[in-house]
Amino acid sequence: MAASTLTEVARLAGVSPATASRVLNGSARTPGPDIAERVRKAADSLGYIPNAQAQGLAKSSSGLIGLIVHDIADPYFSAIARGVQTAARHQNKMVLLATTAGSPADERAAVAAFAARRADSIVIAGSRSARTTDQQGNAELAAELDRYCRNGGQVGVVGHAVVGAEADEGYHVVEVPNEELAAELARELAASHAGQFVIIAGPEGLLTSDDRVRGFQRGLADAGLSPADVLHTGFDRTGGYEAGVELAARIGTPNGSGGAGTEAAAPPRLCIFAVNDVMAIGATAALRSKGLRVPRDAAIAGFDDIETLRDFRPALSTVHLPLEEIGRLAVPAGSGHAAAGAVGVTGEVTLRRSTEPGGEAAS
Repeated sequence: MAASTLTEVARLAGVSPATASRVLNGSARTPGPDIAERVRKAADSLGYIPNAQAQGLAKSSSGLIGLIVHDIADPYFSAIARGVQTAARHQNKMVLLATTAGSPADERAAVAAFAARRADSIVIAGSRSARTTDQQGNAELAAELDRYCRNGGQVGVVGHAVVGAEADEGYHVVEVPNEELAAELARELAASHAGQFVIIAGPEGLLTSDDRVRGFQRGLADAGLSPADVLHTGFDRTGGYEAGVELAARIGTPNGSGGAGTEAAAPPRLCIFAVNDVMAIGATAALRSKGLRVPRDAAIAGFDDIETLRDFRPALSTVHLPLEEIGRLAVPAGSGHAAAGAVGVTGEVTLRRSTEPGGEAAS
């Protein structure tokens, strides 16, 4: 059955379509209570569903928040999304979601779609990229966001400011001290590990990964140690697994499996830092597939403290970030409040079983 129209509602109520629209779409210019009640009864009897875009125009607010993430299946992004949803609920708004696999071109398309639907604000979560291959996409994304802000939109960004953005108002950044926290993690690990350090990093030019690599290297230097080797791979579990396979070949035969004297002759364990938890999980799975065990044959730490770690064994050392709080803070304050400047969060190094010195583990 065809949906009822505003014209049909107006005809049944005995008013003009403009009057019916003012009643049903939330305009500040409303007719008298008796007329409004007549229009609402007519709409109910016809099963009329108001047009959300028309309501947005009448109220100067669509009640929508656009959220852009790399991959909602990644627990890091799902935790941030939960925080965004909490903030949206407090503002009586709904969240529209777009996943982009980190492509600036896809992010630009999502921003354009949200802007066309008059989203009150847009939140972008996911590392910014300074890679040459993303240069054009970054420029187009920045131009789209600048246009959105100049038309009254508000943008919340997690981590780093949008590369190339020029609008004076409308941007709100939640800053995460990735470099400082990675340096702190390195210093704490250096206190108990005499072996070589290796970093499993994302692609060069991915700003979050680069910050964490730079911080970890600085922390090792502070402890008087040589720089860690760096393996660049995908910024996800698959990338971590691939790096773990390579490291398994470097580690060689599991300690204690080569007969008498093997344990005494075994070199110090590798201490691996994966720049996010899902990469650490992938690397641990790869080591396990090659008969190696954490922390017996290698120590490993991640970053983010995603919820998945509650069920991961051995318990993974990491840097705890308040991910849901980051999501809440990334949502601009709402209509009538200018989004500008930055707000910071902090984290905490959390050492667990996966980096304990020596010992057996059932990884």
